Amino acid sequence: MATTLLLKCYRPFLSPPHSPVSALLQKRVFVPTGACPNTRTVQSKIVRLRYFSSISTSNSTNPQTRPGINSENGNIQPENNKQLWLYNTMSKQKELFKPKLAGKVGMYVCGVTAYDLSHIGHARVYVFFDVLYRYLRYMGYEVKYVRNFTDVDDKIIARANQLGEDPINLSRRYCEEFHYDMTHLQCLAPSTEPRVSDHLPQIIDMIKQILDKDFAYMIDGDVYFSVDKFPEYGRLSGRKLEDNRAGERVAVDSRKKHPADFALWKSAKEGEPFWESPWGPGRPGWHIECSAMSAAYLGYSFDIHGGGMDLVFPHHENEIAQSCAACDRSNVSYWMHNGFVTVDSEKMSKSLGNFFTIRQVLEVYHPLALRLFLIGTHYRSPINYSDVQLETASDRIFYIYQSLYDCENVLGEDDEATWKNVNPPATASCINKFHDDFLTSMSDDLHTPVVLAAMSDPLKTINDLIHTRKGKKQELRLESLAALEKALRNVLTVLGLMPTSYSEGLQQLREKALKRAKLTEDEVLQRIEERTTARKNKEYEKSDAIRKGLAAVGIALMDSPEGTTWRPAIPLALQEKLVAAT
Repeated sequence: MATTLLLKCYRPFLSPPHSPVSALLQKRVFVPTGACPNTRTVQSKIVRLRYFSSISTSNSTNPQTRPGINSENGNIQPENNKQLWLYNTMSKQKELFKPKLAGKVGMYVCGVTAYDLSHIGHARVYVFFDVLYRYLRYMGYEVKYVRNFTDVDDKIIARANQLGEDPINLSRRYCEEFHYDMTHLQCLAPSTEPRVSDHLPQIIDMIKQILDKDFAYMIDGDVYFSVDKFPEYGRLSGRKLEDNRAGERVAVDSRKKHPADFALWKSAKEGEPFWESPWGPGRPGWHIECSAMSAAYLGYSFDIHGGGMDLVFPHHENEIAQSCAACDRSNVSYWMHNGFVTVDSEKMSKSLGNFFTIRQVLEVYHPLALRLFLIGTHYRSPINYSDVQLETASDRIFYIYQSLYDCENVLGEDDEATWKNVNPPATASCINKFHDDFLTSMSDDLHTPVVLAAMSDPLKTINDLIHTRKGKKQELRLESLAALEKALRNVLTVLGLMPTSYSEGLQQLREKALKRAKLTEDEVLQRIEERTTARKNKEYEKSDAIRKGLAAVGIALMDSPEGTTWRPAIPLALQEKLVAAT
C-alpha cells in the first residue's frame, strides 16, 4: 500500500494490549482508503504483589460486584462506575471525563527530546501521567497510552556534532537512559513509544495533506505552516496572533509570511541527517512529529493529549493547527498539562542551567521517595525542589514501609486459617473512610496530595494495633491488620509507590541515608556501641554528643529494652528549616 494512504483521516480501533492487532499497530499502521474517524501472585499469609500486579484492566460490569474497597478484607476492585473530573487546558475548567469510545481511552503524551539525561522536570511529567494511566486502568478502562521519543531535532544534532557522534545513535543511547530512569521511578511502560526517525512516511504524508489544503507554503525546500490561514490559532494558549513572536523553536526567518509561521519541513543543511521528500532532502520540524504519530496510533480524534505546561505554546498550539488543517474532524477531548518544577521559584530547565538530572537525585535518594515528592503536590501547581522536600518525602515513605513491614511480621507469626472473615466496626469504618477519601480525591482531577494525607489514619491504626497495650488486646486484631495492610497496599499500587517488598524498600532507604550521611553501617554501629558504653559509664554528655552527631547527618537512634537501633531521619539543620518555614 502506498505511503500516501497512511494518514487519511482515520481512527483505528483501540485493541487489547496483547492482541495481534495491537502488536501490528505498535509497528506500523496501514489504513484503508477513505477511512475516517468517528467525532506473584503467590498465596501466603499476606498476598505479596509486585508493584504493577494489582492494577486491573478488566471492564467487568457485574452488578453483583461492589466496586471499591471491601471493608472486610481491604481488597480494591475496579471502580468502573465512578465519575472522573479532569482539568481541560482548552476550556480552562474541570470537565467530566467521557471517553469517545465506551470502556476505551486513547492517550498521547509528548515524550523527551533525547539528547541528554532527563531532569526531574521530566520526571514530574511522566510520573503524573503514569498515575493517570494507572488510575484509568483501575477504573476499568482499556487504555492505549502512546508516548513518543523525539530523535530528530536541532538540539540532538548540535550535541551529536559536539561529541562527534551520529545523531540517531546519540538519541538512541539517551532513549535507553530515559527508560532506565522511568523503570526506577516505577512508571509503567506505555502501550507504544514511536520515534520520529521511524515515522518519516507518515510525517511527509501529513505535510502533503496540509499543503494540499493550502494551510502551508514552500520556500527554497522549506515548508512553513501559515498561521494566518488558521483563524482559531491561539485558542489553547489564549494568545492573540499579534502577540506571537518568532523565538523558541519557532525559527526567526525573514522569508516567512508571518513571524509566527513554523516549520513543517526543513531543507537539508551540511552535516545534518536528512530524508528525501517531495520538497527535496531535509527533515521534519519539531511540531509536526506529534501530530503525525498521534494520528498514526490513535487517529485524529482521541481522548487525552498531555505534557508539561511549557508545551501549551507553541508546541501544542501548533499541533492543533496542523492536525485540524490535515483533517477537519481532528479533535482531542482533553488537553492536560502539569506545572513546573522550580528551583528558587524559577522554572527548572536545561537552558537555564538550574536543573538536577533524575540520575543525580537517585544517587542519594530512593526513587520512590522522589516519586512521593512529585505527587505530594497537585500536578497543576508548581513544585519547588529542595533537599528539605526530598528528605521529608524520604522520611515519610520510610514510615509507610516500616509500618507495613511491622504489620507483615505480626501477621506472619500467626496461622491465617484461624482468622475470621470479619472486622470490628472501627476497622471497617477506617477502611471505608480511606476508600471514600481515595476515590473523592482521585476523581477530583487526581488530587494525589489528599490521598497521601488520607493514609495517615489507617497507618496510625496499624501502629496502635501493633505497639500499644490497648491495641494488642483488641478483638479481631489480626483480621484488622490484614485488611488495613491490603487496603494501603492497593492504593500504593495505584499511586505507583508499592515496592517489590517492604523489607527491600526499607533496606534501600537505609542505604541511601548512609550515602547522604557519608557513613557506612559499620561506622554507625560502632558509634552506637560507643554510646552504649558511655551510658553504662554514666558519661551522658558523650552519649548525647554521639546521638546529636548522628542526628545532624540524618541518622536517628532509637532505644528499646532490646537495645539501640537506627533509622533514617531528616537531618537536624533541615528540621530547623522546616520549623522556621511553618
